[in-house]
Amino acid sequence: MQLRHVRTLLAPQDGTARVTCMAWSASSARFAVCTAERVVLLYDEQGERRDKFSTKPADAKYGRKSYVVKGMAFSPDSTKLAIGQTDNVVYVYRIGEEWGDKKVICNKFIQTSAVTCLLWPAENIIVFGLAEGKVRLANTKNNKSSTIYGTDSYVVSLTSNVSGRGILSGHADGTIVRFFFDDEGSGESQGKLAVHPCPPYALAWASSSIVAAGCDKKIVAYGREGSVIQTFDYSRDSSEKEFTTAATSPSGQSIVLGSYDRLRVLNWSPRRSAWEEGKPKEIAHLYTITALAWKRDGSRICAGTLCGGVEQFDCCLRKTIYKNKFEMTYVGPSQVIVKNLSTGTRVVLKSQYGYEIDEVKILGKDRYLVAYTSDTLLLGDVSSNKLSEVAWQGSGGNEKFFFDNENVCMIFNAGELTLVEYGSNDILGSVRTEFVNPHLVSVRINERQQRGVDENKRLAYLVDIKTIATVDLVGGYNTGTISHDSKIDWLELNETGHKLLFRDKKMRLQLYDIESSTKTTILNYCSYVQWVPGSDVVVAQNRNSLCIWYNIDAPERVTMFPLKGDIVGLERNDGKTEVIVSEGVNTVPYTLDEGLIEFGTAIDDGDYHRAAAFLETLEMSTETEAMWKTLSRLALEARQLHIAERCFAALGNMAKARFLHETNVIADQAAQEHGGDGTDHYLVRARLAMLDKNYKLAEMIFLEQNAPEEAMDMYQELHMWDECIVVAKAKGHPMLEKLRRGYYQWLLDTQQEEKAGEVQEGQGDYLAAISLYLRAGLPAKAARLAMSRDELLTNEDVIDRISSALIRGELYEQAGDLLEKVGNTRKALECYGKGSAFLKAVELARLAFPAEVVKLEEAWGDHLVQQKQLDAAINHYIEARCSIKALEAALGARQWKKAIYILDLQDRQTAAKYYLKIAQHYAALQEYQVAEELYIKGGQTKDAIDMYTQAGLWEQAHKLALKCMSQEEVTVLYITQAQEMERQGKYKEAERLYITVNEPDLAITMYKKCKMYDEMVCLVSKYHKDLLGDTHLHLGKELEAEGRLQEAEYHYLEAKDWKTTVNMYRMNDMWEEAYRVAKAYGGANSHKHVAYLWAKSLGGEAAVKLLSKFGLLEMAIDHATDSGVFEFAFELARLSMKQKMPDIHLKYAMFLEDEGKFEEAEGEFIKAGKPKEAVLMFVHNQNWDAAQRVAEAHDPDSVADVLVGQAQFAFEQREFQKAEAFLLRAQRPELAIKYYKEAGMWSEALRICKEYLPGRLAELQEECGREAGKKGSSGPEGLLEQAREWEQAGEHARAVDCYLKVRDPSNSVLVEKCLLKAAELAVKFLDQSQSMEVTRTVAPQLVAMKKYSLAAELYLNLDLVREAIDALIEGEEWSKAKHTAKEFDPRSEEYVDQRYKEYLKKQGKVDSLVGIDVMAALDIYAKQGQWEKCLEVAAKQSYQVLHKYVALYATHLICEGCWDRALHLYSQHGAPANPQNFNIYKRLFVEMVNARGRNCAEAYAGWAELRDVLLALCENLAKSSEAEPAAQEEFERMLLICHYCAARAAAQGLPQLDTMAAQLSISLLRHTDLLPADKAFYEAGMAAKAVSWENMAFVFLNRFLDLSDAIEEGNLDSLDHSDFQQTDIPFEVPLPAQQHVPEEQREEVRDWVLTVSMDQRLQQVLPQDERGTYEASLVAAGTGAASLPCLLTGYPVLGNKIELRPGREVKKDAWYKFVMAVKTSHSPAGQDVIEFLRRWCGGLPSTSFSFQ
Repeated sequence: MQLRHVRTLLAPQDGTARVTCMAWSASSARFAVCTAERVVLLYDEQGERRDKFSTKPADAKYGRKSYVVKGMAFSPDSTKLAIGQTDNVVYVYRIGEEWGDKKVICNKFIQTSAVTCLLWPAENIIVFGLAEGKVRLANTKNNKSSTIYGTDSYVVSLTSNVSGRGILSGHADGTIVRFFFDDEGSGESQGKLAVHPCPPYALAWASSSIVAAGCDKKIVAYGREGSVIQTFDYSRDSSEKEFTTAATSPSGQSIVLGSYDRLRVLNWSPRRSAWEEGKPKEIAHLYTITALAWKRDGSRICAGTLCGGVEQFDCCLRKTIYKNKFEMTYVGPSQVIVKNLSTGTRVVLKSQYGYEIDEVKILGKDRYLVAYTSDTLLLGDVSSNKLSEVAWQGSGGNEKFFFDNENVCMIFNAGELTLVEYGSNDILGSVRTEFVNPHLVSVRINERQQRGVDENKRLAYLVDIKTIATVDLVGGYNTGTISHDSKIDWLELNETGHKLLFRDKKMRLQLYDIESSTKTTILNYCSYVQWVPGSDVVVAQNRNSLCIWYNIDAPERVTMFPLKGDIVGLERNDGKTEVIVSEGVNTVPYTLDEGLIEFGTAIDDGDYHRAAAFLETLEMSTETEAMWKTLSRLALEARQLHIAERCFAALGNMAKARFLHETNVIADQAAQEHGGDGTDHYLVRARLAMLDKNYKLAEMIFLEQNAPEEAMDMYQELHMWDECIVVAKAKGHPMLEKLRRGYYQWLLDTQQEEKAGEVQEGQGDYLAAISLYLRAGLPAKAARLAMSRDELLTNEDVIDRISSALIRGELYEQAGDLLEKVGNTRKALECYGKGSAFLKAVELARLAFPAEVVKLEEAWGDHLVQQKQLDAAINHYIEARCSIKALEAALGARQWKKAIYILDLQDRQTAAKYYLKIAQHYAALQEYQVAEELYIKGGQTKDAIDMYTQAGLWEQAHKLALKCMSQEEVTVLYITQAQEMERQGKYKEAERLYITVNEPDLAITMYKKCKMYDEMVCLVSKYHKDLLGDTHLHLGKELEAEGRLQEAEYHYLEAKDWKTTVNMYRMNDMWEEAYRVAKAYGGANSHKHVAYLWAKSLGGEAAVKLLSKFGLLEMAIDHATDSGVFEFAFELARLSMKQKMPDIHLKYAMFLEDEGKFEEAEGEFIKAGKPKEAVLMFVHNQNWDAAQRVAEAHDPDSVADVLVGQAQFAFEQREFQKAEAFLLRAQRPELAIKYYKEAGMWSEALRICKEYLPGRLAELQEECGREAGKKGSSGPEGLLEQAREWEQAGEHARAVDCYLKVRDPSNSVLVEKCLLKAAELAVKFLDQSQSMEVTRTVAPQLVAMKKYSLAAELYLNLDLVREAIDALIEGEEWSKAKHTAKEFDPRSEEYVDQRYKEYLKKQGKVDSLVGIDVMAALDIYAKQGQWEKCLEVAAKQSYQVLHKYVALYATHLICEGCWDRALHLYSQHGAPANPQNFNIYKRLFVEMVNARGRNCAEAYAGWAELRDVLLALCENLAKSSEAEPAAQEEFERMLLICHYCAARAAAQGLPQLDTMAAQLSISLLRHTDLLPADKAFYEAGMAAKAVSWENMAFVFLNRFLDLSDAIEEGNLDSLDHSDFQQTDIPFEVPLPAQQHVPEEQREEVRDWVLTVSMDQRLQQVLPQDERGTYEASLVAAGTGAASLPCLLTGYPVLGNKIELRPGREVKKDAWYKFVMAVKTSHSPAGQDVIEFLRRWCGGLPSTSFSFQ
């Protein structure tokens, strides 16, 4: 945390004016400062001073200066301020809720000594320290104070813990005392905690420890029980002074201590469990800090100083802006202030447990906060300021949050729905569901208060798509499960949670009563439904009707209104409820009957009198009647009997009304006698039970009151004689017999013969009972009685009567049973037959009449067929040997397998028609193979082909058709069928038919005809790839013609013709589309050109705006100008870039000049500010007058140019006088001389020169003489002759000049002689400088003539050795050059050699170069890519030279992607320990481990090669004195990894070593900081899965999926490391740049993990060994002891080991297993692994076998 100065609240004074104390209110809205003048200043949250008041002395007579304020604190509600003074008093001021409220002393606590410090930690409790050493408590409620504890030492400081439940006091003797009001379960001790070396004036209680400091310049941190855990010693810092005060942040994770000119900051580090010192805030001339106060939200801290100044500092870890709407200030690791930038409202988000807040999100229309810590989840409602913190194990941020309910947040994660109520720190509930659409979950949290119910929290959700579960969240139990027959798409509980509405996919609306578990369909079609807020009224829409249920308890009572539109919402406010209906463009409100809604509310409130009074105002209707019924039921339940009576009277139920009236009379009488409302009287209770038809309860009430007669009277009145007799019998009533006789007589009188018979049967009079049963027409009952009594079976008369009655009543089966019982089998068999009791008939026939069994079986079968029990009839027909009937029954019963079984036993002719029917059934079941066989058996092969065709199984159909038809017939058949399909619109089927007979063109034609272009293109791309582009173009043109431009665009672009697309959009004036296409598919400037054309089409301001938008305005102006569209260019420039106008005028003028429009061009040149250009134009066209005019008018400086132009023209016309006049006017006589010379008029030239330029006369005369000489002779001969004359005359310089001027391309010998002569004369007769100049002129010409030796001799004559050498080198005369250098300038020998090397390099003569400069030759070989030659030559040099070029070649190969060849290179030439090669070795390692397909036996060679290279490197590093230990350790790890991979590949080639391969894959996980983590976990997981280690496979593959998701997201922040705690698998690994496992394999893993996660037997834990540690971990979890890895498995070697050399071991069992496997299989890879171990470890244990 850092402190940043914000503002000065109170300016410091010049002298001492100590700020004695300061305090922030709990709401953070007020800040109080007490000055040295004992005045309290009040500031608002922004730091503006708003109020002040003066404190008062304990006794006014001592005056205002008799005391000092030592302590000050706000009450928890921020409306009071406690002030402790040294005049032995504590005052409490009521300062009010508004600024400027009157300040009143509301409490006064007189003490025995001075108050030294003060706190207000809790409501009504003020804690203060006294100078006499006591710490006391003042109660503002009863105005009394008491001592908490006493000491003998002055109280210098007082502080509380973060929660305010505990206090610490610091004393002058250094004692620190702790006291708890509530230790919150911490178990920490109270009393003397520690003794500080000095008085702890600066005392702070943080969340993790206690910090004290004082005058010894040391800050000491004490543990929870007083032990010193940390000390910061500044005693040697001369700039530090004593610590005077301290403050703890509200989160308890930071402490600020004040001293002289400095604030020191300590921050608690949870990871280190220690305090870390932040950067101190040093402010010069601040002087001693006397008071500190931290704002309760943690965002500000204020410091008061000795000079009376108050400075405010911002203290935060960091600030961020979220979505430009919210500012998040992290004031501590566990506290964040979220501020709404638009409204200024703030919410303080704080972890109650001190966990660090990682991330804060604002979701749900910017209303809800979500924040994560390591172990909890913080949620908050910004509008209500309700915050929650619940325990939450991170799941990688995969949670989905739903904020549709204002009271509760719904969190869905991994198939689990969790509910968190805002403001509560416990999870409200959690259920498993896959359906988290807010319409499929309903939560109700105390939304309507119910009588007698304090907490009402209900949840309804989907268990599956057809099942709803309801849960009581208070009790945590399931209140009901609703199974439905269709998919559910909406559900909602009412506000009390007792009723549930839900709708299914068939749009049926259902009502479910949770208490009675009854489900009712209340609407068969529902497009909208909603509960009316604050009631149980339901509004729904049924097509064109508005349906309202004012009383949902009577769902059949519905009020309906016609609608013209659709319901879009429901509004209820100001005592009015309206349904909002959208009718086209208008919305119309439909007002509901608020009175009816009010009735429901009254019912819910339990105010039945109000409900009844309301109902009496209504007309009787179906709705009203339903409401009276509801009220009657509720009134009875509440025992409000008068209201119930009124209800039944209103409903017209006079019986119940009269009964209740009588009951009310009894209740009123009982109330008068005994008090109360009389409903507890036993008669009232009994009558209410009778009304509820609960007669047993009424009986129990009567018997409890010892009134059996009243119970018997009740039963007799109700004619419940049985119950009456039971009561009489139980009580031994004397009237029992009389009752029985009376009951029997009453039964006879009321013709209840059955009941009378039962009575007689019960009394043992069986004959009488039978007679009564027969009289009652119940012969079956009489037969049952007769068969149960043997004495009755012998009475033939009784049996005849009963059997006759049974037959008359057509009760044949019972008659048969009776007759069989008495031995009359024939008659019994007839009765069974008539009664269709065939089972009994067959069983009887088998015993008595065997011949009739077959006939009975057939009859039984016929009967079952009539009863539609066809499947039961089959076996009976088979028993009766009626095969055809059995077959038809089997077909009718759809018992197809039985039918086939029966058919197979019949002859083919009979069976044919049945085969067809069964085949059709199997075809319908898509069991085509069976159907085909049946069709063929039935001789209907064509039907089988049709079946396959209709099913889309063209290959099977084709195959079958070819068996029985010719190819031509098949083709004709398929084309015919395809055409039929085409007519039916089944184009896909038609296509497949065409393709099957190899006619794709017909399919293409079909799609083209139907304009199904996508399918057409697909076929063209498949069968006519060469025509694809043309097809796209053709389709594009067709679609363009039809106006389907978007589709046309697609086809044009597919044809790679974006220009046509752009033109199409241009033609249709769709410039945006044209621009888009050009930008996306055109060249770099094509979209600019389109934008230009677009702008041109718009013109004016629109064009300017468009081009400005694209940033192309200036470019467009330039383009228009260059294209000659000057009007558009002028228009654009005029509107937007007037500075471009001159350029356009200039270019327009040049255009007009080219067009020959000179007059117009003149005007444009002048507008462009370029009159000189106009002048030049006229001069060029020899319009001298116009040129003169323009020059004189606009550019006087150009007049001379015009005159010169005229003169030049006059000279060309040989008008010399006129020309001379013009030039003299232009003051250019030198031009006149020049023109006269060119005309050969030397006399005129001399005249002009003499007259106007006398200084040049001598020069001109000499030139004239030379010309005269030329006239005497012409050509080379003339020059030679002149030169000889000059030579003879001794004019050697002029002779040299003549010789040098000789030029004759046809006679090079002559020219050479002249040059040599000139050089000879120069050397002989001219001075040194002249001869040097001549030589430098002649020699290069000789070189050009390839006379290199002559040129060199010339140079040497003048000692120009280097030039001579260069001449010889240019002639490639290397030996002469070498000789010359050696003889004349030995220092130049090296120069000649260097030039020779360069020559050889340039000529590519590398072989020659080798002998001269081998390194240069090697560089050329490398540059030319002749690497083999390069390495061959380098190998003959030193080892270092070889490896320099090996490294270059390896780098080249790696860049080319041939890293395997680079590896082979090092394998071939060795791996030196050069630090510059390290990156190459690492790159080879990285390429190898990232390569695909390396986890198999075939990859052994590659791993072995890399392993051997790394082994050689490690050995070289060990020998090198310069090698860094870190590099050596890294390469040894790489060597170990490669060895594991090689050993794994070897083990994969041997089936008996599959577990060893898996162990190696798992061991590689500890190296995921070097290996790609996703690939390593995938290989480990798959290896574990292959050997059935499913727990490990699940953990590793789950980790692999997490890593895969992290790669997609681009960070590893969401990874959960809990599975790998206490292992050596690293958490911090590099994030792979790309996925190493293909998508298909990732999906397979995802499916497997999902499947296995459902298996309850699976445990998501890693297996442990005897150390209690993960079995593959090298470090023991408890002890931290490290074990060595096994070189064959990678697992830790714990015992029973073989030491190959110190630090390298193998498990004995693993070694012998590997060796035996290699021995038995003769695996070359295995042998190589053992050989490698021998080389690496310097030997192996002796084994008794060999690999021969």
